[in-house]
Amino acid sequence: MTQMADFTGQEYLRNPADAMERLRAFGPLVKVKFPIIGTVWTTTTQEAAGRVLKDSATFSLRKDGNVAGVPWWLPGIFRALANNMLTFDEPDHTRLRGIVDEAFRRRAVLDMEPRIAQFARTMADELFDDGSRADVVQRYARRLPLAVICELLGLPEADRGKFMAWADGATNVASAAGFLRMIPGIYAIKRYIERHLDHVRAHGGEGLIAELVRVERDGADISREEMVAMVFLLLFAGHETTTHLISGSVFEILKDPALRDWLAEEPDRMDLAVEEFLRFVTPVQFSKPHHVRRDVEIDGVQLVKGDRVMAMLGAANLDPAANACPHKLDLARKPNRPIAFGTAIHFCLGPQLARLAGKCAVRALIE
Repeated sequence: MTQMADFTGQEYLRNPADAMERLRAFGPLVKVKFPIIGTVWTTTTQEAAGRVLKDSATFSLRKDGNVAGVPWWLPGIFRALANNMLTFDEPDHTRLRGIVDEAFRRRAVLDMEPRIAQFARTMADELFDDGSRADVVQRYARRLPLAVICELLGLPEADRGKFMAWADGATNVASAAGFLRMIPGIYAIKRYIERHLDHVRAHGGEGLIAELVRVERDGADISREEMVAMVFLLLFAGHETTTHLISGSVFEILKDPALRDWLAEEPDRMDLAVEEFLRFVTPVQFSKPHHVRRDVEIDGVQLVKGDRVMAMLGAANLDPAANACPHKLDLARKPNRPIAFGTAIHFCLGPQLARLAGKCAVRALIE
């Protein structure tokens, strides 16, 4: 039986924990209907989510060579940009992951903390410099991660306004009509990335994109189309999730000023707090859809070949079997077992960068 859960409605968005608890009452996996994607199984426990994410032999991101979560009717550009390492199984995932890992190793991410902190202080000051109310999501939680990822990639500061507009159009989507409205922006992003890559290939440059081009020139096994999809993934996955982390963390602090005071007393508490915000907020609520390759049973629930299943990371992080009193935000929580960055081969590429941006963002607002 398909359970009803409106994952785009205000009731869910205002209190996802309550909706997750109701779904968990039906079992470790339940059938739900998603916008665009359609009817799929979704996990409600951390153990079930781990099974789906770790067993790539049974749960594939591909079906007949195509991305499992991309409907047939979407324009080809969506399928082209979806052909990135996040949607590949082995051996292509390891091939592409190795290329970007090598580029990341050449960039000292942790050395970016002073620069990220400066971005955060400047943007925090600008929020209230005219003494009026400020939209923290648009003017801070979106701007800061975008500045950080552009800095990492080596994209011009002058182009960040374009990315802000593109990001708004590419992420505020909850229907087929929304997908169609975003098509012009997706084409513009693709053209921009192609032109920038060609410029770096011809003239060199700085940042992670320049490192990717150097790895490509050294003989890496990556096509030009895969390179475009890789940069697209880094650009949007690299800032959209951190936007959710920052805005969600700030929201929780605004609800309980005692949290702000506790963090202000000891700045070193921020590292522990960010881990708890990652668990409690869960910036990425769901995994990509996985295609079930063979009949399999998970915790008493029978899945058959051809089914689709998504790991609900938000429910995994609020699973009482994984974390005691999961509905309580405890910034000093130890131990803490979130899977906010996923797990296994698709573990997030830049967790330290996200942690740094989240930590610097909250600290700058408190200061």
